Amino acid sequence: MSMNRIIGLMLLLFLIEGAIMPWIIPAGYGDRIIPHFIFVIVLFSALYGNRHQALMLGAGFGLLQDLIYYGHLIGGHFFMMGLIGYFTGVLLERKRVTVMMALTVIGFACILYDTALLYIYKVFRITDASYAWALLNHILPSLFLQLAFALACYIPVRRIFESRSKAMPDGEEE
Repeated sequence: MSMNRIIGLMLLLFLIEGAIMPWIIPAGYGDRIIPHFIFVIVLFSALYGNRHQALMLGAGFGLLQDLIYYGHLIGGHFFMMGLIGYFTGVLLERKRVTVMMALTVIGFACILYDTALLYIYKVFRITDASYAWALLNHILPSLFLQLAFALACYIPVRRIFESRSKAMPDGEEE
């Protein structure tokens, strides 16, 4: 699958994340559960594609999220999504990734992503919430949504990125 189709899929997920998910999430959890479907696809890109692709997708869609959804601080999602995607690709570059390993990596990366964003917001005094409160009220409920999404789309997304990496010549991959 070409990169244009991957970007089109991610744009569709971007719209679902911002327009449809607020209607699907129950009213009591609307301010607690924050979907990060784009970040999950960036992590799949790092696991089954390559680290440079994950960096570019993470930085591009992170900046888009900063501009559209989180306008009070531009650059937090841009920086963290690209950085975590890149380092996930570096850590698991030559390893065969199973479904349990992928879900574990996605779970830890989502916790790291939300934790880093919380501390970036604390540095710039956008929030004054404690980490324990944010962990129980935002990070863990959102983590379950990200893991359910990752499990639901594991096989199709793995096939997309693996077929893309097999179609590319060896010299062009990095």
